[in-house]
Amino acid sequence: MASQGQLPDSPRTSAGRRAREALLEDVIAHLAEHGIGDLSLRQLATALGTSHRMIIYHFGSRDGLLVEVVRAMEEQQRAAFAEMQREPAASAVELGRQMWRRLSQPELAPFERLFFEIYGQALQGRAYAQPLLDGVVEDWLGPMTEFLVRDGLPPAAARTQARLALATTRGLLLDLLATGDREGVDLAMERMLAAFEPPTSR
Repeated sequence: MASQGQLPDSPRTSAGRRAREALLEDVIAHLAEHGIGDLSLRQLATALGTSHRMIIYHFGSRDGLLVEVVRAMEEQQRAAFAEMQREPAASAVELGRQMWRRLSQPELAPFERLFFEIYGQALQGRAYAQPLLDGVVEDWLGPMTEFLVRDGLPPAAARTQARLALATTRGLLLDLLATGDREGVDLAMERMLAAFEPPTSR
């Protein structure tokens, strides 16, 4: 990472991209441990041993940085989903349970609050948040649909089921954040997953 008084490589070069990715990883690790709250760029930069100027150079603003944090966390969850799919015996129901356990763990709550906050800002037309809408649904529907097709569903039905699962999961995460009713949301998730059971096993 460049020193506080020296601009790094351009974000368009490979070295610049690596520096940006490394800084983003450091930011995510810090926020996971300390939370987000009203943290300023100067406070964050001090904690990371860099300068707020470097953060602005790579991400444009605090808002721009938080959008990238959300997008990176979404990518991490999709990567985890892809890894789970590689398990030979993974069924749609078991995969759904594994992902729900992962997504609903308390450690992810600060990032999920941030996700819903920025999602709402994007839907209100705030320019800084618009990049989040790129793929926020489709990037999940693609791999989820492919998995359900492999699990035996026709493509059109698989895409509909994938959309239902994505919307339900996000809705239950919002419910959990708002109410803290772990038992209630877990039961609701099980009810949704029952729709993925083969007819002979219901």
